[in-house]
Amino acid sequence: MNTPAHLILGLAAFGRSGQPRVTAAAIAGALIPDLSLYVLAGGALGIGIPAQRVFDELYFSPAWQTIFAIDNSAFLWAFVLALGIWLKRTWVIALGGAALLHIACDLPLHAGDGRPHFWPISDWVYDSPLSYWDVTHHAGWIAPTEVALVVALALWCWVSFPSRAIRVALVGPVAAQLSVGGVWAFVFS
Repeated sequence: MNTPAHLILGLAAFGRSGQPRVTAAAIAGALIPDLSLYVLAGGALGIGIPAQRVFDELYFSPAWQTIFAIDNSAFLWAFVLALGIWLKRTWVIALGGAALLHIACDLPLHAGDGRPHFWPISDWVYDSPLSYWDVTHHAGWIAPTEVALVVALALWCWVSFPSRAIRVALVGPVAAQLSVGGVWAFVFS
């Protein structure tokens, strides 16, 4: 899934109206599994490395894959969730739960570009027949479904979270999700 979809899904599933710490943790948990990609790819693109090299070579390099293995580890995030349950800390539960939801949504939607979600037990990567972005792997129907889900959940969040800050924060991810086709065309052109 695209990161904006993860953010809205994490907010909808684990955010709590009137509990800003829990809501912030839900958003953070939804973002963290993708954060290293933004830092690494953004840094590489920022110093002039062509997008083709960033996403065809560097993305799959052992160094980058090791970083992705850590921040996308279902075992590490399950530990965070279990710790939150044990400590009875709602914000830790939201953080771990949103990250696990992110990973669970990514696992079936990465064809040829998945992450090692079972690190440190295994470095195996599931090669799904489906992709959220690659039209040769059914993105033609997955992408509009993802957009519809994002719009529906954003509307639900708009009603469920009367906070002006949350409502303003919803605009960016929804706009990004609606324009994601243009973003992919830009990155890979």
